[in-house]
Amino acid sequence: MGDIRNIHGKPMIAPPDSDLLRSFLAVADTGSVTAAADRLGRTQSAVSLQIKRLEDSLGQPLFERLPRGVALTPRGAQLMPYARRITALLEEAALALRVKPLVGPVRVGIPDEYSGTVLPRALSAFAERHPEVEVSVRCDHSEPQLQAMDSDDIDLAVIYDWSYVGEGEVLCIDPTVWATSVTHQQHLRRPLPAAVFMRSDWCRDFAERSLDQQGLPWRVAFECDDAGAMRMAVQNGLAIAPISRSTIPVGCRELTAADGFPIIDSSRVLLRRNPRGTSEAIEGMATMLREAFRPLAERVAV
Repeated sequence: MGDIRNIHGKPMIAPPDSDLLRSFLAVADTGSVTAAADRLGRTQSAVSLQIKRLEDSLGQPLFERLPRGVALTPRGAQLMPYARRITALLEEAALALRVKPLVGPVRVGIPDEYSGTVLPRALSAFAERHPEVEVSVRCDHSEPQLQAMDSDDIDLAVIYDWSYVGEGEVLCIDPTVWATSVTHQQHLRRPLPAAVFMRSDWCRDFAERSLDQQGLPWRVAFECDDAGAMRMAVQNGLAIAPISRSTIPVGCRELTAADGFPIIDSSRVLLRRNPRGTSEAIEGMATMLREAFRPLAERVAV
C-alpha cells in the first residue's frame, strides 16, 4: 500500500490517534509515565509504547527523559494546546450524540442587557445540541416579561428582582452601577450628564434617586428604553449610564464609592417558569440558561 499523498503529490503525515493524544496529555500533566499509567488504568509499558508510537508518527521527540520523570521538549510543548483541543472536541461530540434530541417550541424572555452576552452563548449551544427545537426569544424589561408570562406568551423568563421579593431560581446577583467612559470621563462634568430609561419606575426609584441622595447635580443627557443604547451613550461620551456590572462595555469603567458613586442596586437575576406546564425542550433551555449564567455568577460579586 503506497503513501497517502495530498493534491500536490507530497506525502501526508497521518493525524495522531486520539488515544495516543490522551496518553500524551496524561504524561505531560503528571510528569511521569508511571503516574500517567495509574491515571489511565494501564500498564507503564503500554503507556510508554503509546508515547513512542506518537513520537514515531510525528517524527519528533515529545519528552525529555529525566532521572525522575519526564519533561516536555519544545515540540511537546507545541503539541499540548492542539492535543487538548482535539480531545475536548471529541468529548464534546460524544456528549452531544449521547444527549437525547429535543423537539417542540420554547418561548424565552430575557433582559436586553444580556442580549449581546449570555443569550447568544446559550442559544448557539442549545441550537447545536437540539436543532429541532423551535426557539422564540423576547427581549424586554422585567415587568413586561412577567405580564407576558401571565398571558401565557412565554415559557421561561429571566428577570431582575431588585426588591428581593420575587419568586424563582437565582441565576446570579448582578449589581447595577454607574459607568463612565475612560476616555471622555463624563463623571467629572457638572451638572452630570446622565442617561436614563424613559418609562421605568426602577430608573426613577433607584438610579435617579442614587444621584439625588449623593447630592450630585445632574441633568438628563440621554433617554432611551434600550440597554444597548445605554452602552452606546456611555461609550461615546454622551453620558454616564446605569449598567449591569457584567455588561459594562469596552473602554468604560464602573464608578465606585471612591468616585463618589454608590452601587445603584444589587439585583438578583431570576429564572421564572410558566406555571401552566413544561416540556423536555423547556427544561433543556432552562438548563442551558443556567449553564450560560454560571460564569457570570462566579465572576460578578457585590
